[in-house]
Amino acid sequence: MKLTTTLFAAAALLLPISSHAETAEKPTQTVVEIAAGNDSFSTLVAAVKAAELAEALSGEGPFTIFAPTNDAFAKLPEGTVETLLKPENKEKLQGILKYHVVAGKVMAADVSAGEVEMLNGSKATITVKDGVVMIDKAKVVKTDIVGTNGVIHVIDSVILPAE
Repeated sequence: MKLTTTLFAAAALLLPISSHAETAEKPTQTVVEIAAGNDSFSTLVAAVKAAELAEALSGEGPFTIFAPTNDAFAKLPEGTVETLLKPENKEKLQGILKYHVVAGKVMAADVSAGEVEMLNGSKATITVKDGVVMIDKAKVVKTDIVGTNGVIHVIDSVILPAE
């Protein structure tokens, strides 16, 4: 009797998990809307707007965005962000931001080491060591934030294309 009760209790605990997985809600926001709704990405969102990329990245996609947090932008030399946000630097800012985007939806489970072509045409290097995924010198700290038009992977540093 005790074993039967334990089995029923275990089954009852599993039911909500399996039914939730089967009925997981579909995303309702684009990757840009997700970023705009998260205070940790306010610098990124300001940069995307200054570069006039918000509309393009809100399009059909799909896109994989390696999104630096505000703390990642804060690691850049003092004044860098402010300089990049100026209208006369829009082209350079676009190149940097497009270096954070891959065409297509690449989930964490599908990431493998090697070179990947970024939206600006340059190649970034992905390494995987001891379960840690890096893109160039940035560590991927959160993965698979799914939007209607792609996926966001959060990184701890801004990555810069080779000049």
